Amino acid sequence: MISLPTVSSSACVPALLQVRGLNVTYGDADADSVPALRDVNFDVTPGEIVGILGESGCGKSTLALSILGLLPGNASIEGCVLFKGENLREADELRRRAIRGAKISMIFQDPGLSLSPVMRVGDQITEVMRAHGITKQKLRRQKCEEILKEVQFSDVHRIYTAYPHQLSGGELHRIAIAQALCCRPDLVIADEATRSLDTKIQAEVLRVLRAVNQQSGSALIFITHNPALLAGFADRVMVMYAGRIVEDGSVSQVFRQPSHPYTKALLQLVPKSLQHISLTAQGRFPTIPSSLTGSDHQVRDCGLHHGN
Repeated sequence: MISLPTVSSSACVPALLQVRGLNVTYGDADADSVPALRDVNFDVTPGEIVGILGESGCGKSTLALSILGLLPGNASIEGCVLFKGENLREADELRRRAIRGAKISMIFQDPGLSLSPVMRVGDQITEVMRAHGITKQKLRRQKCEEILKEVQFSDVHRIYTAYPHQLSGGELHRIAIAQALCCRPDLVIADEATRSLDTKIQAEVLRVLRAVNQQSGSALIFITHNPALLAGFADRVMVMYAGRIVEDGSVSQVFRQPSHPYTKALLQLVPKSLQHISLTAQGRFPTIPSSLTGSDHQVRDCGLHHGN
């Protein structure tokens, strides 16, 4: 039995995902190595939308890959990742493959990473189902058409039979969402899934994700560098800086009363409308002292601490 430290949750219900003491270092874990993740602890409850906010290099994608067990071979990892009480760190690769896609799925930034250019998109979605035990072709087709409707396609036949190059950017992102959701996973991780899109299509993708969350009850971890995408969308936000979670709370709480200097600086880049990035009144980007590299004491010197 694993003894876990207590982490406050946004709801008094059993956690779906529990991450405890997660540390990741790439390459040789010597004195000069800078950890990509440092003592990360958090819970995700069923049906919750959790935003992970931070700039490039803060450890957001490493965290996502750690949950899925997809870190490269040169990564050194410590800590626990529990999904429905099962420690995924102790599971063998066969068990992890059974969980990926069926119980935990991921939406990548570029649909091209998950879609083959030489297969019809409907076949690609049903192939995921087949890999996870849905053997009857007619049933796979039926379920695929249902999920295409859920991600707000009206012309399901055209979409099902199309090749990726025949679809628009917004349509491709909805296909990626459909592929991630086709086995009805309990948890979906979206890693910068709207980064390359214009604001109109970003809003469209967020509406689809929110609608599917409400209909299916799948929990969602939404990774982004843009605070504007979380306002009115996420239930909770965790702010990452230098591989740590420095604040964790409701979006309104963190955005209105940020306690960490990094969060304050990040939110200064977003005007009240939360629509367009701008400079500060002095014409310079806000900064906080010290550097992301070096020993732990350098990170602590810039005021690093865990928020509530």
